[in-house]
Amino acid sequence: MVLTGLVIFLDQLSKYLASTSLAFQQPLEVMPYFNLMLTHNYGAAFSFLNDAGGWQRWLFTVIAAGVSVLLVTMLQRFPAQERYTKWGLALILGGAVGNLLDRVIYGHVIDFIQWFYHGEHCLIGFSKYGPDCIWPSFNIADAAIFIGAVLYIYDSILVQPKLRKANG
Repeated sequence: MVLTGLVIFLDQLSKYLASTSLAFQQPLEVMPYFNLMLTHNYGAAFSFLNDAGGWQRWLFTVIAAGVSVLLVTMLQRFPAQERYTKWGLALILGGAVGNLLDRVIYGHVIDFIQWFYHGEHCLIGFSKYGPDCIWPSFNIADAAIFIGAVLYIYDSILVQPKLRKANG
């Protein structure tokens, strides 16, 4: 649970710093393919249902709260030997709670990390700044959820089957 708390703390701190330091939807170039740009996501992943009129806030709040309770239960049931699974679930839980706090407090999720590349052929889409292929903006919570899912899948597919086979 220390990892979960660390994710929540870093997520909320970074969102506070982004909200107080960045101008809304004005990119701040950090590197040629990396911006900090404050955005608000009223929907879910990839801004799904972003413009749905407000009801989605409560739907995603209830879903995130339910998933968080489920994750706490799962974390308690896995043995300590399944550390990648536990780390993965702890990261996912921290990310879910970080974004849940945003929805409850602000009514939207604060995003500010943006990766992109310049090019003529764009698979993702065009931005108002030109023909840039931009990955949707995200935050520390989203990154923790992604990394946690990778760890959970890694342990479930690669590590645990080998251990079960070795033990017998």
